[in-house]
Amino acid sequence: MRKNRILIIEDEEKIARFVELELGYEGYEVEKALDGRDGLALVKARPFDLILLDIMLPGLNGIEVLRRIRQFSTIPVILLTARDAVVDKVTGLDGGADDYITKPFAIEELLARIRVCLRAGNSRLESQTNAHVLTTGSLRLDPEKRACWMGSESLDLTKKEFDMLQCLLENKNIVMKRETLLDKIWGYDFAGETNAVDVYIRYLRAKIEEPYHQKIIHTVRGVGYVIRDE
Repeated sequence: MRKNRILIIEDEEKIARFVELELGYEGYEVEKALDGRDGLALVKARPFDLILLDIMLPGLNGIEVLRRIRQFSTIPVILLTARDAVVDKVTGLDGGADDYITKPFAIEELLARIRVCLRAGNSRLESQTNAHVLTTGSLRLDPEKRACWMGSESLDLTKKEFDMLQCLLENKNIVMKRETLLDKIWGYDFAGETNAVDVYIRYLRAKIEEPYHQKIIHTVRGVGYVIRDE
């Protein structure tokens, strides 16, 4: 069973390290960032199941980090706030935070809030995943909404990249010949480069495999490409 992955964005190293160790003991996979910009970059680069986000951060403050995250992701976020920062709490919740906890906090309370947010996040994902959504592993593609996600993170695909991925997902476990993909994606009258399929497979891998260290599209030498149920 895959472990839940949590990102801690907290500039106080002692607090970040303490929480990291406690979460590790509880069986979570943990990464941490010590400023807002590095934290935001990690959210964009890797899939997480939950974020612990301090409000008072160097680089970008937590409210701005939250605002930018909500532009592309619905990942659960718990804010870490100062005890008297009522305005920050209200602003954070209005900005899309799922919960907040005030410093200093008991680790048992934080763990309980994390469990609640993870359950709610899983319910959200399940409600989004219905019959017409195509999936493999953490990757989901919705042909009707023209949307694609890796975990809770939205992926930015061009029309051709989306169509290519959709075709492969609709034909899982079937090796799709390059000629077949060329016909389906570009049409029978396509007069461009014959290696267009290989080029767009490289584009897709750069977006859905390399950033997440996953192998999704398999090459069948001399024939074409396939996505297999793992």
